[in-house]
Amino acid sequence: MGFIMVDFNFGIVYNNCINYIIFTFFMEDDKNEQLDNSLPEKSDMDMSNFSEDNEDGVVFSWLKKFGILIFEIVKVVLISLAIILPIRLFLVQPFYVEGSSMEPNFYQNEYLIIDELSYHFNAKQRGEVIIFKNPKDTRAYFIKRVIGLPGETVSIEDGRVFIDGEKLEEPYIEHFSSDVHEPVTLGPDEYFVMGDNRTNSLDSRIIGPINKKYIIGRVWLRGWPINRINTFNVPIYKNLSQ
Repeated sequence: MGFIMVDFNFGIVYNNCINYIIFTFFMEDDKNEQLDNSLPEKSDMDMSNFSEDNEDGVVFSWLKKFGILIFEIVKVVLISLAIILPIRLFLVQPFYVEGSSMEPNFYQNEYLIIDELSYHFNAKQRGEVIIFKNPKDTRAYFIKRVIGLPGETVSIEDGRVFIDGEKLEEPYIEHFSSDVHEPVTLGPDEYFVMGDNRTNSLDSRIIGPINKKYIIGRVWLRGWPINRINTFNVPIYKNLSQ
């Protein structure tokens, strides 16, 4: 079905925070221990080592360290969130592919980076691979290719797409279906989207045109697996405008 699942957790931030705090906290202890070891040794019989003042000093020292530890944790978390949240919410977002609706161009568990910001300021183009919310269940995310643009009439005959009566040449499709779809004229903010795996895709043929308000962004980069890392360009349609 081509579901895309949001991968948004703070595990990396949490691990980095803890590693940083542990490093700084215990490095401070090591420094103090080295300073203590550099002091001249006192006699084992020197009872001043066990005075109440020293005990209060030790408690105060540990309370101070604990306060510094809490402060460092809060500081690192706030700085990390200030950096990460704007990037993840407004610039780019990572997604995992689920399903086979975009094969052979996108496979299960591939890790994609989505361009959100610039996509909202640029016109959508035919052939772009986009991420959008399912209009019938906005908790689900789909990955599909833009086929029809606002104002166009899209029809399907024997699995081949026609835009305003002109056949759309699609070099990225390996196996076409044999289905037929009645002509659909798109509204001002509507897009006709389809999966590249035409025989196994839940797309505009079933759920209808997609309003632009449901579109999250376009697929910009495949980050995993390593042997398939690449960016994505819009295909050229010789007989139709983009």
